[in-house]
Amino acid sequence: MAQTGECPLCGGTGWRSFDRDGIAVAERCGCAADERLRKIEERSNVPPLYLRASFDNFSTLPDNPVANRILTTAVTTARAYVREFLRGSTRQGLIFIGEPGTGKTHLAVAVLRSLIARFGCEGVFVDYQQLLERTRQSYDPASSSGDRGAFQTALSCEVLLLDDLGAQRYSDWVEDMVTQVVTHRCNNAKPLIATTNLRDPQAGDEPVPAGAAGDLMSRYYLSERIGMRARSRLFEMCRVISTRGAEDYRLRKRRSTATT
Repeated sequence: MAQTGECPLCGGTGWRSFDRDGIAVAERCGCAADERLRKIEERSNVPPLYLRASFDNFSTLPDNPVANRILTTAVTTARAYVREFLRGSTRQGLIFIGEPGTGKTHLAVAVLRSLIARFGCEGVFVDYQQLLERTRQSYDPASSSGDRGAFQTALSCEVLLLDDLGAQRYSDWVEDMVTQVVTHRCNNAKPLIATTNLRDPQAGDEPVPAGAAGDLMSRYYLSERIGMRARSRLFEMCRVISTRGAEDYRLRKRRSTATT
């Protein structure tokens, strides 16, 4: 949301003065709400690549019938989540599951940006691997305040988007960190939006045969990377949106570029 300069209605004060039945009164100007949303967007930490991600500019690949069906369902479910959130009928989360390049992060950011714009939510985008790294660094006395605050932000922000969940080898420490985040947000009814390339039976995923081609990460089950405790809580609080089987748009774009 771009800043448009001083408001012509309030002169930048945030208040409008006018007469009502001969009495001078003041009320908050609409620009104050716009400024608050602008600041929330700035603090959301959405990567530059996804700053304009929305439902309207998400491609469902209409010329690929299989991908179109999968992605149209994903968009419809994500839009429904936003509508239900705005009505107050849901405070659960979402988890987008599918291969790389099938639009999971785009849709997750579209949900986050919609909640910010339409509901004024304090939403934050957090890269999973960066979160773990910064949390590790926070144990170093020389670490920055940003490192020390990263884990607390993941716990306490109003809406958390945790991108690329499970993209690190499993260890007891990783399981403990992820379980703390998921459990805290679940217990305190704080929505969590997650994306992952990993597989899960609840998303209808079957084991990948040994030696099969494809992304290495997508051969693992989610529980193998974050542990059963975190996985159980995650599916307790999240609705599943699968993009499994849709075409990788990055490969599609590469092929298109090569033929032009």
